[in-house]
Amino acid sequence: MWQWLRRSFVTGFFVIVPLGISIVAFVWIFRFVDGITGPYYARWLGREIPGLGILTTAVAILAVGAVATNVLGKRLLSQAEGWLLRVPVFKTVYAPVKQLVVAFSPDNEFGFKRVVLIEDASGRFLLGFLTREFTVDRGSGPEAMISVYVPTNHLYLGDVVICPRDRAAFPDITVEEGIRVFLTGGMALAARLRLRRGDDRVHDFRV
Repeated sequence: MWQWLRRSFVTGFFVIVPLGISIVAFVWIFRFVDGITGPYYARWLGREIPGLGILTTAVAILAVGAVATNVLGKRLLSQAEGWLLRVPVFKTVYAPVKQLVVAFSPDNEFGFKRVVLIEDASGRFLLGFLTREFTVDRGSGPEAMISVYVPTNHLYLGDVVICPRDRAAFPDITVEEGIRVFLTGGMALAARLRLRRGDDRVHDFRV
């Protein structure tokens, strides 16, 4: 009976804690965003309407996204961004944040392309994200190389590893799943992965 109670308590704890943190975070974001525009609507309409600020923010984001997908809109946003980047303080904050955000966008050509598994000189396997493919010529013709970003502190800090493409392996997991692996400390990694080598060979890898 004691073991059952103990097991049930531990299981319930690990179910409730992530759920509780998610709910608290959602409520905090809701109140924060709604609190920005809520007072203006309250003065304009004469009463507070919860959620109207969230709706306004969602519509604004949707409108900006619609403009950004238009050719003319892209040019206007690019020019506006160029002007803002001339401001020293704004440039220091905006540029790194944008680079980090667009890295997770699958539609961006400069974002993470694929999940990569490489082996370092000591025989350890490193999991990272493919960021660029290029060639180098060291006197014997072009050699295919890849640039891999290997997070070392969750996702926002890491190392850049350059290695030959044929020494890398590509697991059958998406970039989103790879991000989840890092956020969970590796617990989201499957027990068995199917890898495609850089030379197009396919084999299984057990974790």
